[in-house]
Amino acid sequence: MNNFFSNLRRAITNFSYGRYGNDQLNMLLCGVCLGLIVLNVFVQSIIVTLAVLVVMIWVMFRTFSRNIYKRRSENEAYLKISRKFTGFFKLQKDKFRDRNTHVYKKCPSCKVVLRLPKQQGEHTVNCPRCHQRFDVVIK
Repeated sequence: MNNFFSNLRRAITNFSYGRYGNDQLNMLLCGVCLGLIVLNVFVQSIIVTLAVLVVMIWVMFRTFSRNIYKRRSENEAYLKISRKFTGFFKLQKDKFRDRNTHVYKKCPSCKVVLRLPKQQGEHTVNCPRCHQRFDVVIK
């Protein structure tokens, strides 16, 4: 019996060698698939069932693909889009957390958001990214 599992593990390892595997986009697609399955429990629609099947096939195709460069570029495109959303919400959370001690201002030249101490008056700020100097009025 132990020999059977050893041979099975070796066969799975040999099959998986050179294949793409799992990444963040696949995890999202698995979550979408799970959500569609739960939705289908309540709706019981053939369209939702077909959508589940399509997403499952897409996940399996991406997982076992040998075109690693293409799958990696798909994942990078997904991560680029997701960073925009997560970055926005993280900034809003930080603004709320620091609302009593700091203010957030954008650099007029490079548009980076700077976290400045909340001291009333007019201040000259040097942007750490583009080294542009600009004036900020904090009320």
